[in-house]
Amino acid sequence: MAHIGLVAHDEKKDDLCVWAAHHKEKLSQHELWATGTTGGRLMAATGLPVTLLKSGPLGGDQQLGAMIAEGKLDMLIFFIDPLSAQPHDVDVKALTRLATLYDVPLANNKSTADAVLAYL
Repeated sequence: MAHIGLVAHDEKKDDLCVWAAHHKEKLSQHELWATGTTGGRLMAATGLPVTLLKSGPLGGDQQLGAMIAEGKLDMLIFFIDPLSAQPHDVDVKALTRLATLYDVPLANNKSTADAVLAYL
């Protein structure tokens, strides 16, 4: 069982929910962690159990980063909106930097998420 972190920018939350619903059976075999708003949307869309952290701008991104640094996250799926400025961009960059530093598989879009999930 892998520990999977899930987060999406506001304009990508629907895309992540559709992706998760498509992969519901595979995701149900793993422990899911998500920032608050994203996780709530994922549970509503899929019925999957998700451990909720704080909302991204309120520290949820940093909580996922801490989990990576502590070796408690095996994979991070973070659907990023490349066309919108993010008020908490520093936190977003820190999270992606930690995933890179600790060599945690990181998917920023549907195609990469498909590949990383298939890897599991």
